[in-house]
Amino acid sequence: MARYVGAIDQGTTSTRFMLFDSDARIVAAEQREHAQITPRAGWVEHDAQEIWRRTTEVIEAALARAGADAAQLHAVGITNQRESTLVWDRESGEPIHNVIVWQDTRTTPLVDALAGEQGVDRLRERVGLPLSSYFSGPKVTWLLEHVAGARKRAESGELAFGTLDSWLMWQLTGGGADALHMTDVTNASRTMLMDLDTLDWHEPSLELMGIPRALLPQIRSCSELYGEARTTALAGAPLAGVLGDQQAALFGQTCFARGEAKNTYGTGSFLLLNTGEQRAHSQRLLSTVAFRRGAGAARYALEGSIAVTGALVQWLRDQLRMIDSAAEVETLARSVEDNGGVYFVPAFSGLFAPHWREDARGVIVGLTAFANRGHIARAALEAAAWQTREVLDEADAAADAPLRELRVDGGMSANELLMQFQADVIGVPVVRPEVSETTALGAAFAAGLATGFWADEHELRARWREQRRWLPQMAAEQREREYACWRKAVTRSFGWAEPAEPQH
Repeated sequence: MARYVGAIDQGTTSTRFMLFDSDARIVAAEQREHAQITPRAGWVEHDAQEIWRRTTEVIEAALARAGADAAQLHAVGITNQRESTLVWDRESGEPIHNVIVWQDTRTTPLVDALAGEQGVDRLRERVGLPLSSYFSGPKVTWLLEHVAGARKRAESGELAFGTLDSWLMWQLTGGGADALHMTDVTNASRTMLMDLDTLDWHEPSLELMGIPRALLPQIRSCSELYGEARTTALAGAPLAGVLGDQQAALFGQTCFARGEAKNTYGTGSFLLLNTGEQRAHSQRLLSTVAFRRGAGAARYALEGSIAVTGALVQWLRDQLRMIDSAAEVETLARSVEDNGGVYFVPAFSGLFAPHWREDARGVIVGLTAFANRGHIARAALEAAAWQTREVLDEADAAADAPLRELRVDGGMSANELLMQFQADVIGVPVVRPEVSETTALGAAFAAGLATGFWADEHELRARWREQRRWLPQMAAEQREREYACWRKAVTRSFGWAEPAEPQH
């Protein structure tokens, strides 16, 4: 009988279930989208019950596609959109409110109040994160303050908080009082509520945000046997792996050692650098848990988020109508030999890492009468690579962990012109894997390790397969000259947005 490892990949727009064989190849996959709910400007919500229904649907469909059942599953892992926040009744399983999604900005005034005179970094030394509407903690506070009776019910232990991994684990293990209420160290590290050194909830953070400890899940490692599924077509299968999506991609790229890094190119980009057992401190990047296996030592990472990479290509397509499809940008960019001196800083709503400038706005600089559509397209692609270089420079300065190669995934990693330019501007090889679904693969790897489906990290490295490698071709002098131009262009984007008028 064939044996597999399954992975639930619960993302911002859809949920997938994938089956992997012992050679880490995809056997079957199914995907279903869920609704994006936007009740007001800046508010983004999901229906948690809809997400659970989609999860059950994709599990059944993928197993049917593979002609498999739960008895053939050696383990199941979960990976999820991070920071998205849900509170539900422990007995009935009824959410008290829709999921507040990670992009949601309703907690901005609350964050300002929490920062007070000590500023947004008042918790950073312990939790690795600045106070921000991005993370889960303020979202929980908002729910306790705005849902009638929620705070009293939370203090009495009637309610449960979790990110989407916790919700799915609770549902998979039967719901109700006997269900598992847990999260893993990677998701917990994105709440602003966990001490990165002790890997336990940080009492001063809970006190600051007014969050009762009784509301919180147990924090577990990323790779251990948590229990068995009791519901869905997975009933009886071991549940053994949980990681937040970006950490799962790092794990799926087998970046297990200090100095190894991955970059995921999507709408924006997320770069994670493994800093080993010692966490690095940076005021410009986020400190986070990379992973922890069982009772072993935690591994840490520095994370740099870039707001706009693939979204810039979409903008060229939808707003400027320069291309009819995203794939055409590479052809257009190849119509010219270089960028013609044009640089495009896509600060459409500010800059994320490493600048963190909310007052920045997009600029195209270096235009002459010689410039054409091809130069702008090329500058748009190059912007993704230059922004990645900035994050890597900051990570190296903070962690002193020189990069040997950069492993890449996500939609834009299919753009070979970009990948070559990325290698050129960082001066190390860029490597794309054969299995592009690295997030689901990482969850599968974590679960399979916990149950002995794969023996150790050495075996996982052997199962990971390289599809393509790009070597740097640009001379160091040219690289630094063009990087100086990029940095000068970035400064031109600063200070364009005026402070918002207070809203009463």
